[in-house]
Amino acid sequence: MLLQPLLAALAARFPPERLFTDPVDCYAYAYDNSKRFHPPAAVVFPLNQDEVQAIVALCNEYQVPLTPRGRGTGTAGGSTPEQGGVALSLERMNKIIKIDPANRMAVVEPGVLNQDLQNAIKEHGFFWPPDPSSAPYCTIGGNIATCAAGPHAVKYGVTRDHVLGLKAITGNGEAIKTGCNTTKGVVGYDLTRLIIGSEGTLAIVTEATLKLTPLPHATAGITAQFKDTTSCAHAIAAIMAQPFVPSALEFLDNGALNLIRNRHAGMLPEAARAFLMIEVDGAETELPPAVAAIIKACQIEGLIDASPAHDTQALWAARKALSPLLRDIAPKKINEDIAVPVSRLPELLQGLEALSARYQIANVNFGHAGNGNIHVNLLVNPDNPEEMARAEQCLDEVFSLVLGLDGTLSGEHGVGSAKRPYVDREIDAPTIKLMKKIKTTFDSRNILNPGKLFPEKN
Repeated sequence: MLLQPLLAALAARFPPERLFTDPVDCYAYAYDNSKRFHPPAAVVFPLNQDEVQAIVALCNEYQVPLTPRGRGTGTAGGSTPEQGGVALSLERMNKIIKIDPANRMAVVEPGVLNQDLQNAIKEHGFFWPPDPSSAPYCTIGGNIATCAAGPHAVKYGVTRDHVLGLKAITGNGEAIKTGCNTTKGVVGYDLTRLIIGSEGTLAIVTEATLKLTPLPHATAGITAQFKDTTSCAHAIAAIMAQPFVPSALEFLDNGALNLIRNRHAGMLPEAARAFLMIEVDGAETELPPAVAAIIKACQIEGLIDASPAHDTQALWAARKALSPLLRDIAPKKINEDIAVPVSRLPELLQGLEALSARYQIANVNFGHAGNGNIHVNLLVNPDNPEEMARAEQCLDEVFSLVLGLDGTLSGEHGVGSAKRPYVDREIDAPTIKLMKKIKTTFDSRNILNPGKLFPEKN
């Protein structure tokens, strides 16, 4: 690594306000929401694709690691510069280049905030379905890097379902264009979907052509309360087995409910130990039969009440605030976003409760139940070594439980460095070997976000 010559070359090209080298200035780019801390030697802020390409070329020349990042809202350590080198912040590439209502698409730079895009396209009668809780702060580039989703993925899908094409700079410094401007197109390999979810290890996205979805004419809400998580899980499976697909289906266990109760007195019934927030959307005439069918699906043993919700805005706000509220219980959370087939949710939730009791680790579960995607939050004190050891054992068994139920270790947060040690338990050795060859094809000197995704022993 020839760091000093690289810094001199960057300083010759970029003004001081777009090149940080002071450790104090670089501090904010040393971590993400995983709270893992790896300081970069420098942070550079490109304004266009040519500048990104120049930075990649210099990092190749001097063999210095380069870690692309958006606003650092990820929870898996994917945007932390683990091997030092340069952090490439795309936050200033934040232009909405074009909104094209006739073709239901928008062209944006990677630093555009998700919520800013939503606000801009709403005026034209559209939305972009990926809607993570961090939407006001996270970038489109970060959404693409992790294949982000959110509550409405149950009906509308995840990021990869809403990107038509990309412009990007590979780790080798080559400018590429993937996809096309139509919803149909099968010429060549689907490099767009390959890059989506690759967490900045293959290429740096400099422009994205997004597929927009018309705003629904109307929405309706339903809430359902249950005596326990098992009956709630069976209701989720029943809801997803009937013809009316909800636009959102959120699950909250008793720990999550207590967090909301403590902050918002009277908002939730005291008797409920599990809770569903359900949304349906479509034409006005479609909503009544959909609401009736979903309420009927909830009619199982253990149901306390299922009924239309006339105003769910406050409840949705409380749901989106759950993650930071976990700090009220414990100073640290081990957050995992596992997913299983919906029919296996009863087994998953029963297993999580058993593991929490066995290892005496507080656990709060909530998430996008319609996709089988549950956010598991093990709440611990990092200053207690014995508790941390029990938490790690518990986490290991959580992953074994998930894989035994034909699930996956990450539904939407990515692998980063947090889940890297467990990847080879889900992906076999020949497949990992092929993935590493793909990485080498895009990034022959391994400068882009090195060390992420793959377990170190493979």
